[in-house]
Amino acid sequence: MDWRRAKSVLIFAFVMLNILLGYQLWLDVRERLDSNMDVTDLPPETQRVMQEKNVRLLGKIPAGTPVLPDLEYRFTKTPDTTGEIPLQTPVDTRIIFNEKELLDELGGTIPSLTDYAFDSEVSTFGTDGVLVMYRMADKLPMFDVRLELRYSNQKIMAYRQLAVEQVKHGKTREQAVLSASKAIGRLIEKYLQPGSAIKDIRLGYHGLFFDTDMQVASPSWRVLLEDGEIYYINALTAEVVIENEAAGKAEEGP
Repeated sequence: MDWRRAKSVLIFAFVMLNILLGYQLWLDVRERLDSNMDVTDLPPETQRVMQEKNVRLLGKIPAGTPVLPDLEYRFTKTPDTTGEIPLQTPVDTRIIFNEKELLDELGGTIPSLTDYAFDSEVSTFGTDGVLVMYRMADKLPMFDVRLELRYSNQKIMAYRQLAVEQVKHGKTREQAVLSASKAIGRLIEKYLQPGSAIKDIRLGYHGLFFDTDMQVASPSWRVLLEDGEIYYINALTAEVVIENEAAGKAEEGP
C-alpha cells in the first residue's frame, strides 16, 4: 500500500468534511439571522404608533409567511371534565428540559407524551408552579390543547392533560398566512394599551370551542405580553381574540 498517497487522500477527505460542516454551520446561522425581524422592519406608521403609545417589543418578530390549512380534531374528553391526576411518585422538574429523561420518567404515565412540546414562555416558575406543554401538529403548537405539569419544591406532583384524537387537515385549502409583522402592527394600532410590552410572538393553531364533536383550529399568531395577557390573531382572517383567563373565556375582538 502506498501510505503516502493514502495519507494525502485522508487529509483531503478531512479538509472537504470540514468545509462541508463549515458551510452547513454558515447556512444554519444565516437561517437563524433571517428568521427574525425587529422593530425597524415594521411599517413607519406602526413604529410611530408604538412610540406614541410607548409599546415595547422585548423579543423578535418571526419572519416568513408559511402556507398552512385549518386543523380539525376531537377531544378525547371534554375540557371541563378533565381534572388533575396526581403522580404516584413525584419526579424532578429538571426532566422537562431533557426529552429522553422526560419520556423515561413520565412516558409510561402520561398518554401520547411525545406529541407535546414544552413552552417556557407561558410556564410559571418558582417554589410552586406549572410547566406547560402543547400538543403539536405540523410542528406547530395547538394552543388550545395543553398538558400542565404542576410542581412543588422542584418536584412534579400532578398533571392535567387535554388530549385529542383524529387531528387532520380541515376543508379549508392551504393558504399563505398573515405575516407576524402585519399581525402585530394591527394589534399595536387597534388593541394594545399604552405602556404594553410584547414578550413573545409565536405561530400555532387556535380556535374557539363549539358544542360539537369536531373542533376547528386556524393558523394563528399568539402574542404574549409581559403582564401575561395573551392575544390570538387569526393568520388567515386577521381576526383578533383576547384570552381572558380571569373570566375563563375568550373575547372576540372586532
